[in-house]
Amino acid sequence: MTQTKPDFTMATDTDGVATITWNVPSKSMNVLSLEGLAQLDALIDTALADAAIKGVIITSGKDSFAGGMDLNIIASMKDSAGDAPAQGLFDGIMRLHASLRKIERAGMDPKTNKGGKPIVAALTGTALGIGLELPLACHRIFAADTPKAKIGLPEIKVGIFPGAGGTTRISRKLGAMAASPILLQGQMLPPQKAKANGVIDEVVPAGDLMSSAKAWVLSAKDADLVKPWDTKGWKMPGGAPYHPAGFMTFVGASAMVNGQTQGVYPAAKAMLSAIYEGAQVPFDTALKIEARWFVNVLMNPSSSAMIRSLFINKEALEKGANRPEQPDQNVKKLGVIGAGMMGAGIAYVAANAGLDVILIDATQDSADTGKAYSEGILDKGIARKKVTPEKKDQVLDRITATTDYDQLAGCDLVIEAVFEDPKVKANVTQKVESIVGPDCVFATNTSTLPITDLAQASQRAENFIGIHFFSPVDKMLLVEIIKGQKTGAKAVAKALDFVRQIRKTPIVVNDARFFYANRCIIPYINEGVRMASEGVTLPLIENAAKLLGMPLGPLQLIDETSVDLGVKIAKATKAAMGDDYPDEAVDEVVFWLADQGRLGRKAKAGFYEYDDKGKRGDLWSGFGDEFPVAEVQPELDEVQHRMIMAQVLEAVRALQAGVLTDIREGDVGAILGWGFMPWSGGPFSWLDIIGAAQAVNICDQLSATHGPRFEAPDLLREMAKAGDTFYERFGKGTDSKAA
Repeated sequence: MTQTKPDFTMATDTDGVATITWNVPSKSMNVLSLEGLAQLDALIDTALADAAIKGVIITSGKDSFAGGMDLNIIASMKDSAGDAPAQGLFDGIMRLHASLRKIERAGMDPKTNKGGKPIVAALTGTALGIGLELPLACHRIFAADTPKAKIGLPEIKVGIFPGAGGTTRISRKLGAMAASPILLQGQMLPPQKAKANGVIDEVVPAGDLMSSAKAWVLSAKDADLVKPWDTKGWKMPGGAPYHPAGFMTFVGASAMVNGQTQGVYPAAKAMLSAIYEGAQVPFDTALKIEARWFVNVLMNPSSSAMIRSLFINKEALEKGANRPEQPDQNVKKLGVIGAGMMGAGIAYVAANAGLDVILIDATQDSADTGKAYSEGILDKGIARKKVTPEKKDQVLDRITATTDYDQLAGCDLVIEAVFEDPKVKANVTQKVESIVGPDCVFATNTSTLPITDLAQASQRAENFIGIHFFSPVDKMLLVEIIKGQKTGAKAVAKALDFVRQIRKTPIVVNDARFFYANRCIIPYINEGVRMASEGVTLPLIENAAKLLGMPLGPLQLIDETSVDLGVKIAKATKAAMGDDYPDEAVDEVVFWLADQGRLGRKAKAGFYEYDDKGKRGDLWSGFGDEFPVAEVQPELDEVQHRMIMAQVLEAVRALQAGVLTDIREGDVGAILGWGFMPWSGGPFSWLDIIGAAQAVNICDQLSATHGPRFEAPDLLREMAKAGDTFYERFGKGTDSKAA
């Protein structure tokens, strides 16, 4: 029987310095498990009890230090507690606190603070989450000078906060004000900046990391080991909550948190409460307060949903959870047809990821302008010191801007991003296929045109696929891959491998009008416009959306995407649907705005006013002249339910129709694609939070008042009757990951 290697091992040198090496077998990055924690705790006990050991260095056997904690720890704590999950979580977290506190105190006499053994952390690279919380409990933090390494506490980004002492230690080390970017924004810093900000203590050349750490261990005095908060008379940097300066800090922080989260993200508010309450009590009591608030967040369904969608499911999709069994399909040479904003953006992200790109447009000036788009992004990066001139030259050298289709020879993937006109796209398809080899995959970047119809122009429909990028391409994380009726497995694998190469998150859907993302987002916009036509005040519509956690209200969103695009989509949809077209009331508003020349931000006039530089101002007061404000306004809940259900019901219909085949893709795609209420974990997670029965009840109320577009789909009614949740019925297994 083969014995599994431990996550932590210890070796002691002839100078009496013990090195504890963290090296989790079969993982590219260290994560902390319950078993690993027990191993570390036992090794610390051994080191503290052994008189021959003068001090300890905790380091990693990998290029990075650690990526976080195994999320299954939280689940196991909950499960093992049976009917008292909160108590189980609290007890487990307090055991973790005890282990880290043992490192921090290191055998010191509780009265004199003397007699401890120095324990330092030597960070070989990236240290995130528990990978920083553990070092924060050590007496000194050394980091290798590797600029690509990231050091931080990003937990807030997945709906939790640092709950292994990181919140308490960072806020006490830096003060609430200086700690806020690290804790409330999840800021991740390169080593030199982490040192400048006071997060870590030393940055040394990678080759000197261990020798520098050892030298400090051997020279450390008793006073060097004592944390400031363990000394008599310690005061919080910047002032505690009832200090005049601290009072203003915490008042401002509370306003900032509520302004940024609109009260719908529980983790940020809980973390601020933990800092505020913890700052007024001794350190060990503050750890208990942190643990209590951490449990409060973990017991909130929003936390579980965010972790599942934004971490576990997102990473599963990025690693090919739904990839067909095919040989490696990494793209070696990419062709991009159309050097407008979308094509130029695609060329940039591909070249930035190391791919050679042929960027083609009808004129050389247009092609050059498309390449210049990349240059502009890179110049901004240089100005912000995130890109070097050498990097800029390398990226630009990979982009060949031309009008010559013959240069596509040798491409294994070609993406067309030309006008949304089937005839134009068909002409490009045939022109490309006359040049590229038979194995080249041809992708169309379209947001609305059915892939199966466009594939009719292709001689190799099995190699024809849709790859829908979101604008702006360099910033948006989601890519929607659409299979036509004849699209083959190789084309799907090629698209997925390409999206992985450019470091974005893919979802794969079957062909249907508007695919998945636009199928859901257009009804959201339309519902906002419809309410405006009914006389609902524009501020009520926009603020109701923001209070849901939507990044943009529907009226701002149509301004950003342009009103005339809405007109174009409406005309095309009406032509396709005929008498079944449901949005005449929406068209009345949108077509009228277009006739007024109010086309949105690009025209500096839309639902909002804009200044000469295009900066958005107030909502347009003249709208009410054409669509008067109703005397009786609806309740906030009704406005919000209309906007939520406009999106959620389309997600359910997409699943019911087989357009969406994996609810993980539905949730991740909704959050990354159009910002659907991230606190909810996505539309299917939100339905699980409120329950299918409650969702049906909301649908029945809305459909009675506002019509059949709010009718609950058969699938949702059937699930309500059965008492099922979407993740119980349709969820797929997830691997253990770190957070």
